[in-house]
Amino acid sequence: MHPHTHLQLHRIRSAELRRQAADFRLAALCRAPRADLRTQLGWTMVELGLRLIPDRSAMPSRAPRPA
Repeated sequence: MHPHTHLQLHRIRSAELRRQAADFRLAALCRAPRADLRTQLGWTMVELGLRLIPDRSAMPSRAPRPA
């Protein structure tokens, strides 16, 4: 393959990759608020679950049973 042809193909592929990277960055900016909402909802569910679990210090401790 002629060097100029190879260089031209490299430039075309580079431009495609840059365009895809720009599209990806734009899509990532659009997803940011959803990720924040998802994180907040997840931590709220964890907090609720921890409130539903009874306090271990109030429960009498039991010795483990032998197998």
